[in-house]
Amino acid sequence: MEKEFHPKSGYLMLVAWFILVAATISLLITTESPWYALGFLPIVLIMPGFIVVNPNESAVLILFGKYMGTIKRNGFFWTNPFYLKKRISLRARNFNSEPIKVNDKVGNPIMIGLVLVWRVKDTYKASFEVDEYEHFVVVQSDAALRKLAGMFPYDNFEHEEEEITLRAGGEVVNHKLENELIERLTIAGIQVIEARINYIAYASEIAGAMLRRQQATAVVAARSKIVEGAVGMVQMALDQLSQKQIVDLDEEKKAAMVSNLMVVLCSDESARPVVNAGTLHQ
Repeated sequence: MEKEFHPKSGYLMLVAWFILVAATISLLITTESPWYALGFLPIVLIMPGFIVVNPNESAVLILFGKYMGTIKRNGFFWTNPFYLKKRISLRARNFNSEPIKVNDKVGNPIMIGLVLVWRVKDTYKASFEVDEYEHFVVVQSDAALRKLAGMFPYDNFEHEEEEITLRAGGEVVNHKLENELIERLTIAGIQVIEARINYIAYASEIAGAMLRRQQATAVVAARSKIVEGAVGMVQMALDQLSQKQIVDLDEEKKAAMVSNLMVVLCSDESARPVVNAGTLHQ
């Protein structure tokens, strides 16, 4: 488990280091004895112990294979010069994945990509539980995205009972993706701040066919609305003609009138009226 290490102030040790250097040089000049040159040995040994930790940065300390702790405070410090120091950034990072080809729940090939905001939360796990935590994030994000795509259909053209789809699922799908990534990345001490799908489309081999299908569905829906409105208008016309007794129509004439009105109302082009100059029955 991660434990915070509290190092000594680097400024006090730096002052002591300068004093030691000055004293050694002074002894060498005044006594001219070469043995005082050994005073430079502790001077050289002290120097590797200095470390600067920047804001939102940490340093994992290891002594001969043993984890000693993590420095998370920013500043100038001095530690055991034999400590191996491994720096790990604690800043939030973005991972914008390239779209990958996967199959959705019903087997349609689709292209899908994600954007992930993450940061290191546990430096011990990030350092020792996985080989390279940054590469681990990339691989597990890919795996989570593939699993998510297999849980939902791209749309509900074929399965209208499906309420949640990848294309229209919105926050529900993104929340499912976040939970999947949290479960996978916890082992590496990674905190998932936000994860969401940023690209989704049909694969190129079926994109054209699916586009035509969507267009056909839109046309059918539009035609249904037109017919529904036309029927209401025809019914209203017949009722008003009957109520106001403008003209008395038998069933055959009503059928002809309905047919003409439906053609006029449902046609894509403007109607071209024909003036009847004869009698009512001609």
